[in-house]
Amino acid sequence: MELVAITALGVGGATVFGALLGFVFKKISHRFSDIVLSFAAGVMLAAAVLGLVLPSLGDAPGWPELWMTIAGIFAGAVCLNLMDKLVPHLHRLAGAEDEAHPDAKLGKVMLFVAAIAIHNLPEGIAAGVGFGSANLPQALVIAGGIALQNIPEGMVIIGPMLAAGVKPGRTFMIAAATGLVEILGTFIGYFAGTASETVLPFALAFAGGTMLYVISDEMIPETHAHGSQRGATYALLVGFCLMLAVDILL
Repeated sequence: MELVAITALGVGGATVFGALLGFVFKKISHRFSDIVLSFAAGVMLAAAVLGLVLPSLGDAPGWPELWMTIAGIFAGAVCLNLMDKLVPHLHRLAGAEDEAHPDAKLGKVMLFVAAIAIHNLPEGIAAGVGFGSANLPQALVIAGGIALQNIPEGMVIIGPMLAAGVKPGRTFMIAAATGLVEILGTFIGYFAGTASETVLPFALAFAGGTMLYVISDEMIPETHAHGSQRGATYALLVGFCLMLAVDILL
């Protein structure tokens, strides 16, 4: 339980760390942020497949286990899709700085921040569910991938809020709050994954589905939106291969 608590703080704290970097590097080039986010996408992709989807099948998978995993993946994706319709996320940020009226600009920025907070809940759940599988190295890989993704996400919160007129102290507190949501999600995922061996395979697949949705629907489009597709693609492959090597070695 202590390790889960430390991991939860690490996953949520990564957003805070990213926010601090956002204050230092207020004007980050799209190329740099795209490379970092692509690398994080590769890490998350490996973590989702190796640490969540495959373990949800069990040691001797048959048709029942396969259908359970497929159902969990789609359930996770549909859940994120519904959330995305209610509150758009990263790829909707474009245009927040195009509004001439300050109130309209601030409203769009705060909507974006609220979206990050809401989307952090299932990401935290994914980090926590991994600990229910009794495979500690894979659980740490999953949490590490999500934490890595949270750093650039925390960074991109800062600039738009400062530009919209939010005071630095309040900006940091809001950014930190989005990380607290992820800590809550981690504990929810942990208790859900350890509550029942019957529920665990579906919970693992559900968490994997949410991560796959975030990667495909939000992270990859964002990294390919500024003309750095090739570099972003290789960064994703590097992140994936790094987590593959870590998973095999552990």
